[in-house]
Amino acid sequence: MSRIGKQPIEISAGIEVEINGDFIIAKNAKGELKTAIHPKIKVEKKENQIIVSISNQKDREQRALWGLSRTLIANMIEGLDKGFEKKLEVNGVGYKINLSGQKLILNVGYSHPVEFELPSGISGKVENNIIIISGFDKQLVGETAARIRKIRKPEPYKGKGIKYFDEIIRRKAGKVAAKSE
Repeated sequence: MSRIGKQPIEISAGIEVEINGDFIIAKNAKGELKTAIHPKIKVEKKENQIIVSISNQKDREQRALWGLSRTLIANMIEGLDKGFEKKLEVNGVGYKINLSGQKLILNVGYSHPVEFELPSGISGKVENNIIIISGFDKQLVGETAARIRKIRKPEPYKGKGIKYFDEIIRRKAGKVAAKSE
């Protein structure tokens, strides 16, 4: 039995939710999010709540989809209400980051600066050596942060590179010089 799937989703004020056959659409002033509903899942809107249910609670696949669907819908509502953000930290001597419009310019040890275009719906902010990616679509925020991190992954010897703010890099000992006699 899905503990997560059973919980109703509260719809915040100002968010309009519409169930269209195979899709659920949530809108407000920030934008619009849309997600597909699996055929085995039933989604109902009652007053200011969304209730997700399944027909057979003994079927393992339906139980898994129940919790997943409820979480995806809850993330849509939370994103439109509060938004999501990811922080990335840039470490390295001479590493610089700049933001001009929707373009992130990274000088991270390559022979040329790397330009990264932020997708629509995502906003970025740069403070010292920290990049803050924010938006209302949780999946897009996470995907954008992962693509930025991929430009220069942190290395384990000196810790140089782009890492998530709360990520811990396991450090390795470097080579030890041989003792000569």
